[in-house]
Amino acid sequence: MKKAAFIISVLLVILAIFLSCNRQMIPFEVQKGKVKVYDSATFERYFVEAIKLKLFGNSSDALSLLEQCLIINPGSDAVCFQMAQILIALGDENNAKKYALKAYELDPKNFWYFMMLAGTYYKEHNIDSAIIFYDKASKAFPEKENLLLTLGNLYSENKNYEKADAILEALDKKYGINEGSTVSTVKNLMRGEKYNEALEKARILVEKYPDEILYKGLLAEIYRGLGDAEKAMKIYQDLLDKDPDNPETLLSLCDFLINEKKYDDLMLLVNKVAINDNVSRGDKISLFTRLIETEELTEKYGNKLDISLRVLEAAYINDDIIQLLRPELYIAQNKLTKAGERLEEIINKNENNYYAWEKLLLVYLQEGNYGKLMEKGEECASKFNRSFLAKLLYATAASENGKYDIAIDELRKATILAGNNKDMMLQVLTQKADVYYRMKDYVKAFKTFDEALKNNNNDLTVLNNYAYYLAERNTRLKEAEEMAKRVIEKEKTNSTFLDTYAWILYKRGKIKEAEKIMEGIIRKEIEPDAEYYEHYGYILKKKKDCKNAVINWNIALKIDSTKKELIKEIQDCQERY
Repeated sequence: MKKAAFIISVLLVILAIFLSCNRQMIPFEVQKGKVKVYDSATFERYFVEAIKLKLFGNSSDALSLLEQCLIINPGSDAVCFQMAQILIALGDENNAKKYALKAYELDPKNFWYFMMLAGTYYKEHNIDSAIIFYDKASKAFPEKENLLLTLGNLYSENKNYEKADAILEALDKKYGINEGSTVSTVKNLMRGEKYNEALEKARILVEKYPDEILYKGLLAEIYRGLGDAEKAMKIYQDLLDKDPDNPETLLSLCDFLINEKKYDDLMLLVNKVAINDNVSRGDKISLFTRLIETEELTEKYGNKLDISLRVLEAAYINDDIIQLLRPELYIAQNKLTKAGERLEEIINKNENNYYAWEKLLLVYLQEGNYGKLMEKGEECASKFNRSFLAKLLYATAASENGKYDIAIDELRKATILAGNNKDMMLQVLTQKADVYYRMKDYVKAFKTFDEALKNNNNDLTVLNNYAYYLAERNTRLKEAEEMAKRVIEKEKTNSTFLDTYAWILYKRGKIKEAEKIMEGIIRKEIEPDAEYYEHYGYILKKKKDCKNAVINWNIALKIDSTKKELIKEIQDCQERY
């Protein structure tokens, strides 16, 4: 038998077993005590074919057939469950959840439906809902005590330490000091800052399992919580003396030194972690990412961290992700030119490192280097023609360089890549509206904004941009004001959004309100923005306060010398008043 034929025959056996376990869901549908007969043969044929397609990775066609199954028998929880599984794999969590909920409603005693829903809610950080389903599952399946352990950990993560403690203590009483519930109990007590109780439990764990380094590490963490850094350091030192290359000890000690801001000791240890084969690649990436994100470290120990990253790179010469850590350090230090140079080096060595390309384009965008962004964006968008981000960034560069036809064409390609993803489509439409506006095709620009709002009428960026452009065209000002007001009601401290609102109020003749808002923006703004001073100048001119209008326009020109039109405004203002 050929290999392919053998695989298909095995799948058919699996399908036969699967279907035999779900026969009750196939022949008929029960509704309010009545039996609704349907075409079970067609249903079964579609269902079997759908499972085959799913197993072979053809998700789209599998979903289509499963949808047909639901038309034939809307009461099939098995179909809903299969659809939810496929949608989760495709990353469509919202629709997956809908089908998972429907499967659960149709069969509320199915263990796997509980688990799917709990897992989905947890993945989207909705711990409250995850707790509800783990709680229901633990009651429905009392023999599965691991559910209780998970439930206790969820309560702890959700800062409901009392409920967590009640569950975990009950498990401790039943099984005595153990490596499951007792460890969770200690961690829960630590989260609740009950360090003395945690210390008592942790000591018992260490006595019972003296060779388990993890528990001694817990002791060190508890001493840290108690503010006894000396005792914590002593435990770490003892652990390192016994096993200097233990990855858990090294990582825990790094964490301790970061929190204690003992950066000199930390940098000595970091190099040891970088070359330690016992520390996993993922843990190394996590550690160095945290170091880069620690602002004080990057400022005062940037050179040492740079050296440590080079040590790490040498140990992982062909690792595309690790090679990007040093550019991330330069970006954190606001050394964008240096970051760009390093990223170009990485690409020259491996032109297929997509992550380096993506990061390079983002660096050019952050720098405002639209010439380089255009050049490299074109190359990246062509080389990685399935990259949505590359298309958007190339379109951005083209628009900034006045190449509007190129921008529109790239956004057309991005539309295809966006497919049914509403968030991606919204990005395309917002950018396309901006390009049309720059092209002075205001009809298309506003029509595209309307299309974007149909996609999501609560997106603050779309509402803000649309309102601002309407104000710039002195059209539909009342509508623009309503849009801008909706935005600042949700984002009361965002200077960009407040500036838009003030500008529209100015256009509407509400000068006092506009002036008050602009005064607030300029007073609190840390990074000066030429646009704010320009707008404030126009507001003051309207009040016939020429002196202060000129002062603000001069500040705007100092920040952005390209605003040449303000020179004439200054001259006119001085001559008129």
